[in-house]
Amino acid sequence: MLELMKSRRSVKGYQDKLVERELIEKIIEAGLCAPSGLNKQSPIIVAVTDKETRDTLSHLNAGKDPFKRSDPFYGAPVVLVVLADKSVPTYLYDGSLVMENLMLAAHALGLGACWIHRAKETFEMPEGKALLKKWGIEGDYEGIGNCIVGYPAVTPQDKPRRENRVYFVE
Repeated sequence: MLELMKSRRSVKGYQDKLVERELIEKIIEAGLCAPSGLNKQSPIIVAVTDKETRDTLSHLNAGKDPFKRSDPFYGAPVVLVVLADKSVPTYLYDGSLVMENLMLAAHALGLGACWIHRAKETFEMPEGKALLKKWGIEGDYEGIGNCIVGYPAVTPQDKPRRENRVYFVE
């Protein structure tokens, strides 16, 4: 597990190859095993493999930012959208733990993954709210992150870790 944690990197380039549903389900299972405050389990995951829906999410995620890539999802065929129930005080932390589990599980299965921000903004837009309604998701959910998943087309380089980030109080 430590080696997986140390070797996982954000992948920003993907092959045009579908990810098998069995692998997606394993990744999701790991995400749902993440700890949550008072075991409230506030996060939910929407697995998007439909290309049209994936492209719609990509377009909404890019927004009007002229510096955004044409595809902020880097060509990944799968988007695992993590949303969390805002009525739970720890929802943001709970959703973040789900995101980390998703990325580690993808790496463990030989897939690439990356946390793409702006899920919050996407699902605050009328178009994002319409998607939630279409998917049958009711309640006060906030987008935590988009975990893109796929077969890597690039190998991210290791980057050195900054020093002086740990302080022992003994």
